[in-house]
Amino acid sequence: MALVSKLPDVGTTIFTVMSQLAAEHGAINLSQGFPDFACAPELLEDVHQAMLAGHNQYAPMAGLPALRLALASKLQLSRNVAVDPDTEITITAGATQALFTAIATVLHAGDEALILDPSYDSYAPAIRAQGAVPVRISLSAPGFTVDWDQVNAAVTPRTRLIIVNNPNNPATSVFTRADLDALAAIAERHELLVLADEVYEHLVYDGIAHHSVLTHPALRARSFAVYSFGKTFHATGWKVGYCVAPPALMAEFRKLHQFLVFSVHTPTQHALAQYLAQPTHWQQLPAFYQAKRDLLAAGLQRAGFTLKPSQSTYFQLADYSQIRPDLSEAEFARWLTVTHGVASIPVSAFYADGRDHKLVRFCFAKQESTLDAALTRLSALAA
Repeated sequence: MALVSKLPDVGTTIFTVMSQLAAEHGAINLSQGFPDFACAPELLEDVHQAMLAGHNQYAPMAGLPALRLALASKLQLSRNVAVDPDTEITITAGATQALFTAIATVLHAGDEALILDPSYDSYAPAIRAQGAVPVRISLSAPGFTVDWDQVNAAVTPRTRLIIVNNPNNPATSVFTRADLDALAAIAERHELLVLADEVYEHLVYDGIAHHSVLTHPALRARSFAVYSFGKTFHATGWKVGYCVAPPALMAEFRKLHQFLVFSVHTPTQHALAQYLAQPTHWQQLPAFYQAKRDLLAAGLQRAGFTLKPSQSTYFQLADYSQIRPDLSEAEFARWLTVTHGVASIPVSAFYADGRDHKLVRFCFAKQESTLDAALTRLSALAA
């Protein structure tokens, strides 16, 4: 019997393609979003001690109680919201698993889910895997602001879910409070659930505030909010995240979660629970990454790029139309990697229609020495 693919048009992701191209040509990889520096030594030691203490068997399905309690305390401190650690928080195998589980929890075959492009590449495949249909609403450069009238017009009787990424990767934009009000009005009007990908919650710059769905009462009641320890603690390879949702939604989420992964790496949960008792790390993240952003931005401008202001995440969008306007985004990203030894990501990869704004995305979650080396190579563009 022949296997019929659920995702026949899905191939290797652009992140893998560009990372492989970088490796083949000895390029500095500013494409894929991962730090090239270590996480805190204290956190590594906490994991080590947890393993030595014998915390090496299954954790509870919903997550270690101490970690869920620590997260409830963090949400109270950072958001001034009260969350029940027993019924509203589940520890997941990274944010991507949380996103997939929430999508699978909500959608049935024939349902529709709204996505705002440019969007993270896991959303649409997860929707399609449920037999549902992703409905894409494209945001345009340079502002990438949401036309909420357009979103409202896209809702049909089959729409069940709207997915928002705030702060947005790759657009680096951040919702205002008015955006949350508009989202809530649409969700309430059409009885939609909301999936909020907020993994870059602490990576917001220039004094801009991040407004979470958890702080908006109308959205709090109908949202799954997803977070990543990997993004916050510079440990993307650990693949540990969490989801926050009201008790009724979380109960359904856990029904699927238990059969996808059941539980998540136990010693890491013990370590995170202990490390979260000290909020200094995540409170200092904006200043830490803003310095890296500014270093990269200055060098890119000297090389001839025109920059879109990076309000959030650890990415910088750069317009190359003054350098090689003859090339598409995919062509430029490949040319820059092969010819100048620096890898980036074409923003067109985040759109279903591959629309081209002459923009590429650089990651600045790197050591200063890495960024300096990349900028030295790119300085040849100015000549």
